Amino acid sequence: MSTVIALETSDVRFPTSTSLDGSDAMNLDPDYSVAYVRVVTDDADGHEGHGFVFTIGRGNDVQVAGIEALAAHVVGRNVEDLLENMGATWREFVWDSQLRWLGPEKGVMHMAIGAVVNALWDLKAKRASLPLWQLLGRMTPEQIVELVDFRYLTDAMTPEDALDILRQAAPGKAEREAELLASGYPAYTTTPGWLGYSDEKLVRLAKEAVADGFDMIKLKVGGNLEDDIRRMRLAREAVGPDIRIGTDANQRWGVAEAIEWMSHLAEFDVAWIEEPTSPDDILAHAAIARGVHPIPVATGEHMANRIMFKQFLQADALQVLQIDATRVGGVNENIAIMLMAAKFGVPVCPHAGGVGLCEAVQHLSMFDFVAISGTTEGRVIEFVDHLHEHFVTPVVMRNGAYQAPTAPGAGTEMYAASRAEFAYQAQARTVDA
Repeated sequence: MSTVIALETSDVRFPTSTSLDGSDAMNLDPDYSVAYVRVVTDDADGHEGHGFVFTIGRGNDVQVAGIEALAAHVVGRNVEDLLENMGATWREFVWDSQLRWLGPEKGVMHMAIGAVVNALWDLKAKRASLPLWQLLGRMTPEQIVELVDFRYLTDAMTPEDALDILRQAAPGKAEREAELLASGYPAYTTTPGWLGYSDEKLVRLAKEAVADGFDMIKLKVGGNLEDDIRRMRLAREAVGPDIRIGTDANQRWGVAEAIEWMSHLAEFDVAWIEEPTSPDDILAHAAIARGVHPIPVATGEHMANRIMFKQFLQADALQVLQIDATRVGGVNENIAIMLMAAKFGVPVCPHAGGVGLCEAVQHLSMFDFVAISGTTEGRVIEFVDHLHEHFVTPVVMRNGAYQAPTAPGAGTEMYAASRAEFAYQAQARTVDA
């Protein structure tokens, strides 16, 4: 038996705005950052849990404070009790009525819960000596369903629906595990597409992406229509007719503007338009989807919770569903979202990049392949070649595919030296027992 003896938090910020890495039409000067949490235990084997929330600079200290507000739910607790039933643990955090009032189930507190939940999953996977995707994939359908909070979901998906999906996918799980270990999971890259890059850099990086085996790239759009047309033409000429090119407006437009703008880019055979408008506007996304058809609408990285995803799916307001490893309440809620995507027959193509999002979300897509969807058809994980060197188990890319991680844990542990070097405040703050 072991105990959580401390919850350590860190405000870590990388000065990516100096090179315009991550720049888009709405986020002009991002400093990629993480509100980081370390669950410290007296485990005889020295196991710890690591998690984080991704932000882009200012406000990261607020997100850290949100994580610290959860200390009473964790510090001094029996580790086995917390990890034995992660569904009950998730509900305990989310159903704290006083903290829930700050959402409910959205914003800083909900993301803070996700960070702590993900850190506990990291700890659970390390104690099981398995990568998270295998730990989840080897659970029974009944165990997976127990992780999900079905409150507010049953008009779209019941526990029985989820069990049916998981049981249908159960045959062949071992073969799909082996396939992942042999071939990896398909990816696309946004590395060439940041809005602040020069035309020359865009073309060079687009050609490099094709040489590295990617069959899809993505460009940021929405700043200036003439610039977008020129950049799309350059990208298409650089990669040829067979490489898919996605576009991402990062919430820039209203309905009419989105439809009009995309009518000028359609000639370049657009793979999807991502986040064309406010991430909360379900009806606007549905209208845009009708207006830009057959270009699919992709969204989800800024959706607050499973309830929003449910409504987008019900309204046919997205054709590509993009989960984020740290935006919602962690692994549990992302499982709920992936199950709903399977119920509605919509492919899951996660948002990544940032700090550690690639490392984290690969586990969710691989679990989806093994235990939920059973396919990678029409599915890709975003990849951006930023800041992986700061992680203990960084992603491995080969021929345009994520190679399945084999190290125990959730991939979310940063090196202590990196956390110290890029700490926004002089020292990490610790809540002790």
